Amino acid sequence: MASDVKLFNICMVSDFFYPNMGGVESHIYQLSSCLVERGHKVVIVTHMYGDRQGIRYLANGIKVYYLPFPPFYNQCVLPTLFPSFPLLRNVFLRENIDIVHGHSAFSTLGHEAMFHGRTMGLKTVFTDHSLFGFADASSILTNKVLNFSLADCTHTICVSHTCKENTVLRANMEPSQVSVIPNAVDPTAFQPDPSKRNPDKITVVVISRLVYRKGMDLLAGIIPLITEKYPQVEFIIGGDGPKRIILEEVREQLQLHDRVQMLGSLEHSKIRDVLVTGDIMLNTSLTEAFCIAIVEAACCGLQVVSTKVGGIPEVLPPGLIYLAEPNVQALSRELEKAIEDRVNNRNLDPYELHEKIKTLYSWRDVAERTEKVYETVMSSPVPDTATRLSRYNQCGPVSGKLFMLTAVLNMIVLWVLQCIWPDQNIEKAETLKIPSILKKR
Repeated sequence: MASDVKLFNICMVSDFFYPNMGGVESHIYQLSSCLVERGHKVVIVTHMYGDRQGIRYLANGIKVYYLPFPPFYNQCVLPTLFPSFPLLRNVFLRENIDIVHGHSAFSTLGHEAMFHGRTMGLKTVFTDHSLFGFADASSILTNKVLNFSLADCTHTICVSHTCKENTVLRANMEPSQVSVIPNAVDPTAFQPDPSKRNPDKITVVVISRLVYRKGMDLLAGIIPLITEKYPQVEFIIGGDGPKRIILEEVREQLQLHDRVQMLGSLEHSKIRDVLVTGDIMLNTSLTEAFCIAIVEAACCGLQVVSTKVGGIPEVLPPGLIYLAEPNVQALSRELEKAIEDRVNNRNLDPYELHEKIKTLYSWRDVAERTEKVYETVMSSPVPDTATRLSRYNQCGPVSGKLFMLTAVLNMIVLWVLQCIWPDQNIEKAETLKIPSILKKR
């Protein structure tokens, strides 16, 4: 790292973190690890998970605050806004935080932390990992919350250009305030191993949450068509969810127990072991901002067949992915092409494919680009109270006034907290000295 690069104290905040598993959790961990490697101080704030409360340290020395807020719905805390302020203020002051970085539009804790951080005069960054619609009640409500949250956010990051367009429209914000920094993959954790494949079979791997949004109804229609036409094809399905029963019904009706294997929920550390047993990775998602799963599969040397939705066409070059419209017929055709190419040995060598992905996606590159966003954010002026309130007022004729009132109340809460517990009375946390050998892991 260049010696002239400024170092920052960063607080990553999200409802989604380990021991919960998923793309957002992996993104936060990998990005934080690379930022620590580059000399920055990073702490992570999330809610309690079962009996996991208080402060924990990860293997690379990153400090994680598991705040005593239980999850309310879908692994997110109850939106309370003001009651979370005292604890979050304590963390920000103890760790001498410069930037509050929230993750995921679904994360209640992330939005509240950024709101409180701005009230305290801190810089804020938000990373959006998802795509949303505009018509249903859930999307309308979520988009309004996002509009409020990002109205005064210093900068926003999206994981794809499609995600950026979606976020700009949903939050009614200037495109110049949004940067695109994709996800990445750890190539050392997703090494190919063709020896694990069954040479007498062609194995199609599906690793996903078994929910409607991930296209499990499409998968239930594809399995009968492919298994009837290709007796040498078998499916391995990893993941769990409400749509699992549909896939099990298909397997039962067609007596495919020996050709459709249901693994259930998988730990992230086990995903590579499942991927290397397959020849083709099938993704049937109906909406995706990026889809890190197909990058991990390609890194393991699998050919990828996926729906052409959201930001997926941006993820892999045309020669490395078979894209189809999100319907059973189109996906089956592309999957058949992948199977025929596999039978005729027209696919790329797994190790060659691994090297291509290794050059395309790197967490160190993501960290460097995020670092440049931090530098821009820290050089921008802190808006005064009038500017903040005017930004909230522009969110709507009625909602704008409510947002302004909420911001004013939050300032009053901060004033009360400063009177009861002055900033100088909050003990500063010691910075853990991490051996260089651990930073490079």
